Amino acid sequence: MSFPLLLRRSFSTSIRCSYRTKNIPEDIVAEALTTQPTRRGRSEDIQGIKNIKPEAEPQIASTPKSVGKRKPRKANIPLPVNRIDLPPRSTWRNYFPTSGMAFKSRISIANPETAALVADSFVPSGSRDKVIVEAYPGPGALTRALMQLPKERIRKIIVLEDVEQYLNFLNPLQEADSRVQVLPMNGFSWDTYHQLDVQGFLDDVENIPWNQSNPYLHFISHLPMDVLGEQLLAQLLRCAPEQSWLFKYGRISMSYLMHDWVWDRISASPEHQARCKLSVIAQAVSEFNHTIDPQLLVPYNNHFYPDATNPAYSLKTENRRRGTPFIAGTFRPLEHQIIQPGMLDKWDYCLRKLFVLKSTPLKDAVGHLAPGSDALKAYLAGDDVPPDQRTDMTKSIRKMSVEDWAAVVGAFDRWPFAPEELLITDSFSRDDRI
Repeated sequence: MSFPLLLRRSFSTSIRCSYRTKNIPEDIVAEALTTQPTRRGRSEDIQGIKNIKPEAEPQIASTPKSVGKRKPRKANIPLPVNRIDLPPRSTWRNYFPTSGMAFKSRISIANPETAALVADSFVPSGSRDKVIVEAYPGPGALTRALMQLPKERIRKIIVLEDVEQYLNFLNPLQEADSRVQVLPMNGFSWDTYHQLDVQGFLDDVENIPWNQSNPYLHFISHLPMDVLGEQLLAQLLRCAPEQSWLFKYGRISMSYLMHDWVWDRISASPEHQARCKLSVIAQAVSEFNHTIDPQLLVPYNNHFYPDATNPAYSLKTENRRRGTPFIAGTFRPLEHQIIQPGMLDKWDYCLRKLFVLKSTPLKDAVGHLAPGSDALKAYLAGDDVPPDQRTDMTKSIRKMSVEDWAAVVGAFDRWPFAPEELLITDSFSRDDRI
């Protein structure tokens, strides 16, 4: 039997430590201290070396190697005195880094004309006295465009941003316009929205019954391009059936700037290859549309920051995504929610369990929900089910409609042997979810 490497090394170490130390004669020690071996093996008297006066070293002109030489650190560039206006885009790299955890997933609108177009599409003519909660504003080009809309449209703008480099250019806005309140908080955190309530920032927002849309509160955000960005959208959509988060004020609108590949996943029909769990949830709880023609936001470099990275020169995911087209869209919660209050965890469970078998017919996949869940076939398409209410069990998971999913989750809920511990869920913990 051979021992693992670490064990064998520890054994050999203990054996070497057990050897006794040899007694070396003092005259040999003294001789070793007064002599020094040279490169050719000769010994010279160290005392003699000490008496030699050092000569000046000859000045040799040499060219430093450029290969592998570290570039000098860029000197800190002072912030502009005027930060109410953004600096020219050509200088943004001096103030807004593009790498590091806080920046690598952030895309910001940079063209003032584009920002004005997007702002007008999010808060169009006819809007009155809106309170805007804006998350992930970045340097604030869209924030400034919202400020420049006719004042009767917007009563207050609450800006949520916790990155210092962005705050340098956001904080001056609240000094320039009393409607703007900049809070150094993260738009992803549950506690941020709790603090909006606790500190009274939304005390003047009117509660509107769910059977009417709330025209006075509006959430706006750039969607980060990493997985947290998609999670943010998914979590906010999941708040609609429970009427939690900002939806406790009623059916408020949410407007986003996001990558078109995220939009494709959200809007994918049952016949589309991109259909996924996010598609089902988004279509079950909301209606949504582009607010401007996506062609007005291309090419990417004309409208957004940082510049696109050629995928051929980078293997980093964030760089390969940087430069893909963006869209502007608005989501409005449906009045009649197909996901009933208290059923969200069961929807999440069924979606997660079945979408791993997205090409499998429902009749073959339903048994993977839990041990014995083949019994759900009788709930969905048994003889006791009226013909016009039966679920098509031959459909593949990806091709199921929202109504099909409602039938599956309803059957799962009625099944007496359904598991009670639904460990597979898209919900965050209470401390982190929103």
